[in-house]
Amino acid sequence: MSKKNIYYAALIGTGRIGYSLGLDKKREQPASHSMALNANRRINLVAGCDINAENLEQWHRANKKAESFSSVENLLKSRNFDIITIAVNENAHLETALAAISAKPRLIILEKPVALNMKQGLQIKKAAEKNNVPILVNHERRFSKDYQKVFSLIETIGHLQSIHASLYSGLRVYSKKEEKTGAYSLIHDGTHLVDIVRFLLGDIVFEKPHVFGVYRSEDGAVRNASAQYHTSDNISVVFDFSGRSRFFGFEIILTGTEGRISIGNGLAKVEYSRPSKLYTNFYSLTEDKIRFGKKTGYFSNMIKNAVDFLDGNDSLGSTIETGLAALKMLEDIKKRL
Repeated sequence: MSKKNIYYAALIGTGRIGYSLGLDKKREQPASHSMALNANRRINLVAGCDINAENLEQWHRANKKAESFSSVENLLKSRNFDIITIAVNENAHLETALAAISAKPRLIILEKPVALNMKQGLQIKKAAEKNNVPILVNHERRFSKDYQKVFSLIETIGHLQSIHASLYSGLRVYSKKEEKTGAYSLIHDGTHLVDIVRFLLGDIVFEKPHVFGVYRSEDGAVRNASAQYHTSDNISVVFDFSGRSRFFGFEIILTGTEGRISIGNGLAKVEYSRPSKLYTNFYSLTEDKIRFGKKTGYFSNMIKNAVDFLDGNDSLGSTIETGLAALKMLEDIKKRL
């Protein structure tokens, strides 16, 4: 393989999603940008950057051949990059993305959500369009084999009647005090929930949510909330967000006229209407023996999409437009809390 086939990459942000989640032995690997970039033979990860000296040192010990930088400015001055991956905290997305765009790489991989809010997200989009820099947003479930399989199976459960999507964690759903940090689950993990539901429905546009079931703790933070939408096809879509659970749960249940599909973290099940074993002349849901496989390839497939895009062989599977659509949904919900 000649050198012209290699894409040179830089990583900005060597914390959890940038690096250390790739050390978690319980997770499907690769589980971080660093590990996923290194795992693709078409990519050479040549530089990393972090303002956190401890994170950067840990990353550099594992990537000795790469250069390390403590400032984005020095990283971008060091050389031209084909790919710049941005894996910083939400409150640093705007500044970091604008700097990276100004360096005009061939592609930016931007960790979700696009930004803290739509105003900042639109600034990133405008700068990217002005400088002709494409952005791949890491809404990783779009690249996951299990969710892609669910997408292909939806028509087998008849006419879709409802979708119930839920996110459970111990992190506050929303807090006005954390607007500048993004340290609340509605934006941090909720972006994955609304984005993958949009993906499963063919990226339809959701408008005017009905928000209900809002529960606040004594400090004013929202700990529970639900939002309901109705599509033009008369599908009821409900999102439940919990920020007072002693577990992490991410589940989506799609119910059609002929069956039901359940998908989420540790969950993948398809049920169809069959003659009931419980009642005469009734039909019940019976699980089908559809195999989803153990490996989803969620992170590696995202990187493969980046390479295929740079090769000119594929379009981006998660764009700045789809990322902003998810962010707008979250802002619409937040306004009604």
